[in-house]
Amino acid sequence: MTEQTFAVAGAGSRDGACDPATRVTKSLLGYGVIAGPAYVLVSLTEAMTRDGFDLTRHAWSMLSNGDLGWIHITTLVVTGLMIIAFAAGLRRSLRPGRGGTWAPRLVAAYGVSLVAAGAFRADPGLGFPVGTPEGPGPVSWHGLLHFASGGVGFTCLVAACLVIAARFSAEGRRGWARLSRVTGVVFAACFLAMASGSGGTPALLAFTAAVVLSCAWLAAVAAHLYGRVAGR
Repeated sequence: MTEQTFAVAGAGSRDGACDPATRVTKSLLGYGVIAGPAYVLVSLTEAMTRDGFDLTRHAWSMLSNGDLGWIHITTLVVTGLMIIAFAAGLRRSLRPGRGGTWAPRLVAAYGVSLVAAGAFRADPGLGFPVGTPEGPGPVSWHGLLHFASGGVGFTCLVAACLVIAARFSAEGRRGWARLSRVTGVVFAACFLAMASGSGGTPALLAFTAAVVLSCAWLAAVAAHLYGRVAGR
């Protein structure tokens, strides 16, 4: 979106109204503001209240198992749908310009991967849910597809961070560009450490922190673009 477009949108918001296209864009970007924080809040609440779940041993995706597993499955699907909606807003707010095509595509692919991760449940193991034998347990077809969905989605998320960083850099927004690059690099490193299976508890906790960081980044970028569209 050009600076002239932002100026027009800003004028509309100062008058107490904005055109229909701007309202749609703001609504779509708003989903990006709430998607990540909602996912983190629900997941942490589950992690602290589900019997047998241990943040130092179990990945959040394992919360999809058990009698209350539907809560996490629903959370993944709804979060993914909100991120897909945000990607549509991202496309409307970034085009024309650098990253206006690929950033929305990559973010949308990440959203689709979350929906798929909800559809294909992670395998139980390591004593969770209660009654599950200790140890990693067998890998099912849906567990394999869950991991594959995550791998594709996380790769797209990292790429989106770097593409959006390039866009911010071209605009001279160095702080936003640096934040986006750091988020992408940290997330990639933490995911690879956990996926390798050799990092143990430190790798799992680092990856959990990276998930929180990526959710915060998505919300921050969405809020920033929302403010620009609104003319603030």
